Amino acid sequence: MSTTWDAYRRARRQSRQAWVLVILMIAGGLAGIGWFFTDGQFSVGQAAVNGPTEAPVFDPAWMKPVEAVQQVPAGPAIAALEALPVKGRAAKDDYDRNEFGQAWLDVDRNGCDTRNDILRRDLAAAEFMVGSKCRIASGELREPYTGGDIHFRRGSESSSAVQIDHVVALGDAWQKGAQQLTAKQRENLANDPLNLIAVDGPANVKKGASDAASWLPANKGFRCHYVARQVSVKAAYRLWVTQAEKDAMKRVLDSCPGQRTIRAM
Repeated sequence: MSTTWDAYRRARRQSRQAWVLVILMIAGGLAGIGWFFTDGQFSVGQAAVNGPTEAPVFDPAWMKPVEAVQQVPAGPAIAALEALPVKGRAAKDDYDRNEFGQAWLDVDRNGCDTRNDILRRDLAAAEFMVGSKCRIASGELREPYTGGDIHFRRGSESSSAVQIDHVVALGDAWQKGAQQLTAKQRENLANDPLNLIAVDGPANVKKGASDAASWLPANKGFRCHYVARQVSVKAAYRLWVTQAEKDAMKRVLDSCPGQRTIRAM
């Protein structure tokens, strides 16, 4: 009888151990899924990229400041992030690009449109079109999102290789406070050099209107500057973040606690 009881106890113990192992495997699987939908989706399949760690903002030699709603707060970017309101997205069904004014206006009134201003600022060895002091014909871009090198040449089939990205996408801004701005403030947001970077065309298309919760540059060395720049733009134009967006931004900024906000001057 005792032998049968001992066998029964051993079987019970082995059964409990098996269930514990199953539970641990399930927990590990769930943790893996959670990681993928936070940091993992930005890491899987991405090799290390040796690209720029920051992008230019303002050149006082030929650019003029664009008036934001308020100044970007000086100091740690993580502190500026904590100061941003956290809310859900507003409706996007009434979004229209025209709410941000005509594309590439000369908002700073320096005589050149915004697209050419940013190309001139970001391209090395930039050359003007013959007879123009504004239109950029060619130049070299050390691209910040992918870390690659792009030769820009103006043309119907080549210009799109380099696009001007709104760091805080206008569609995202519309859902997070820009509807409450005046038409002039939205126009400034769309043309503020703080919110604009010359980037790889396909990478810009892939980003679309994504925020930091769903898209980050493949060039990981640029992410601290990129997120700090998004935080700075949102602070300057009184935009908010969603909780998921804030969490994603915080994960990036926690890796570079010395990162400061990005200011034009």
